[in-house]
Amino acid sequence: MILSMTGYGKAAAEFEEKKIIAEVKSLNSKALDLSTRVAPIYREKEMEVRAMVTQGLERGKVELNLWIEQQNQAEACPINAELVGSYYRQMQEISERYDIPEPDDWWHTIIRMPDVLSRNEALQELSDEEWQVARHVVQQAIDQLVAFRRQEGEALQRKFEEKLDNIAALLASIEPYEKQRVEKIRQRITEGLASIPDVEYDKNRLEQEMIYYIEKLDINEEKQRLSNHLEYFRRTMDEGHGQGKKLGFIAQEMGREINTTGSKSNLAEMQNIVVKMKDELEQIKEQVLNVM
Repeated sequence: MILSMTGYGKAAAEFEEKKIIAEVKSLNSKALDLSTRVAPIYREKEMEVRAMVTQGLERGKVELNLWIEQQNQAEACPINAELVGSYYRQMQEISERYDIPEPDDWWHTIIRMPDVLSRNEALQELSDEEWQVARHVVQQAIDQLVAFRRQEGEALQRKFEEKLDNIAALLASIEPYEKQRVEKIRQRITEGLASIPDVEYDKNRLEQEMIYYIEKLDINEEKQRLSNHLEYFRRTMDEGHGQGKKLGFIAQEMGREINTTGSKSNLAEMQNIVVKMKDELEQIKEQVLNVM
């Protein structure tokens, strides 16, 4: 069963007066493109967090957030008074030195400066007990995302099966027109020669040339290869996750055979069928980019 690269997971747990929350999202990408935002107290463990994500998700554009919500809201965002005073004095000095007008609202300006509301959290020491809880929360979020990917992968596989069946049915519908095409080609050449007055030609040589021409337009090999690619695509999906790039290559080969069939199909009905096959294949190509 294939996996989708799109997914979402979120988990939370309580530790003492904190609520530890992890959220992870992923979109399609050729490789693992990971970005993390981790609460200051957990920054020393950021490499471990990244290793967990790399091992669990393998591929995709992944964004992970790990943060804390204080259960006691009065203590959720402690203000660092010393840092506020330091910012205030520095800004006054800069204002006087460079003749820059002072802000009308000092408080609104300073409260937005770095670490005014998070310095105390950064200074807290991370205990082993808290980290084990936080680590479990991160793993739960990753597991949820993997489950989401699996569910999306099942939906993708059903969609692919439907499109493959449609292409196979369209390919089979070409066959009745092939004999008509041969007769029409033969008739068109014969009528063209008949329309030229006072022309003499070797009928045996004409027959040989028509056979050669018709053989060049034969699409049996293209039909066989396309059928093989359809079956190979199905088998590859059943091999499990990690086959996204391979499925993309198979879809490209399917496109080549459909295009060649179209270039050889000098009959309007056959060309219409080829257009429909291309439409079905384009939908596969769009979705295969989301496959792990």
